[in-house]
Amino acid sequence: MIVSTKDLFKHAYGKYAIGAYNINNAEQIMGLFRGNLDSSAPFIIQISKGARSYTDKRLLEAMIRAADEIFPEAIFAVHLDHGDEEACMDCINSGFYSSVMIDASSKSFEENVAITKRVVEAAHAKGIAVEAELGTLGGVEEHVVVDESEAHLTDPAEAEEFVKLTGCDSLACAFGTSHGAFKFAGSQGLHFEIIKGIRDLLPGFPIVMHGSSSVPQEEVRRINAAGGDIKGAKGVAEDQISQAAPMGVTKVNIDTDGRLVWCRVHRESFRDDPENFDLRPPGKIFMSEYARYIAHKNEVLGSAGQLESLRESINQS
Repeated sequence: MIVSTKDLFKHAYGKYAIGAYNINNAEQIMGLFRGNLDSSAPFIIQISKGARSYTDKRLLEAMIRAADEIFPEAIFAVHLDHGDEEACMDCINSGFYSSVMIDASSKSFEENVAITKRVVEAAHAKGIAVEAELGTLGGVEEHVVVDESEAHLTDPAEAEEFVKLTGCDSLACAFGTSHGAFKFAGSQGLHFEIIKGIRDLLPGFPIVMHGSSSVPQEEVRRINAAGGDIKGAKGVAEDQISQAAPMGVTKVNIDTDGRLVWCRVHRESFRDDPENFDLRPPGKIFMSEYARYIAHKNEVLGSAGQLESLRESINQS
């Protein structure tokens, strides 16, 4: 059942975080649905600009509609990740998306406000929620490339002003994470004082954490053992994610970890079965392994076991 992100955030705020997982193909979709149902968790499917053009946006949307029929007990939202104004308007007009993210964080505060406000007005007219971004995360994710020297943390006072000026429904904030597999050096971690400052000024308002993959070191080790060359990769410690959820971080974006699982499964498959040229055996392994990973991550987020309570809440509203 596809629902609004507002329904998910209303139920989750202050108790747990909703996992927002990026998908690109059928194997990811099947593993994602199975993992969330195995852990009885609601979730958000994230579609990036790159995913929409990887094959064709209509094909990806059709696969999600099919998965909704295959797994009727699932409760999820469909979200555009890191959209520019053109992509947001296209998704709004499609009528398929629960919410869109307008990422104008590279612009000045005034430009960010103006662009976000235009998207909010168009989206709200069709009952679609809007996520915006304030502050800049470093790292690389598809078309988003930001040098660490240009990254900057979100100012809580600016966040309060931005939300009031734009009317956005959730806000992605920069408090220490970055995109890609190389998020931290040394003992660096999340800036919880930033999260607390935003929550205190915007009580009850959903905060979004981008760049939240944990980059499991066992995945990295196995990838490298199977011929990979990923060195120095480090993600967000899971205990920090668990601490952030009760503080108002209501949506947690995870993309890199799914790619690492995909890479590990396929590298090991090609290494261990060099005579195989059928895409389905490694695909089956990936669907199972990705489902296992999703179920684990939902335990970290606190969303595991929340599905039926959410269903009751939605039915009563």
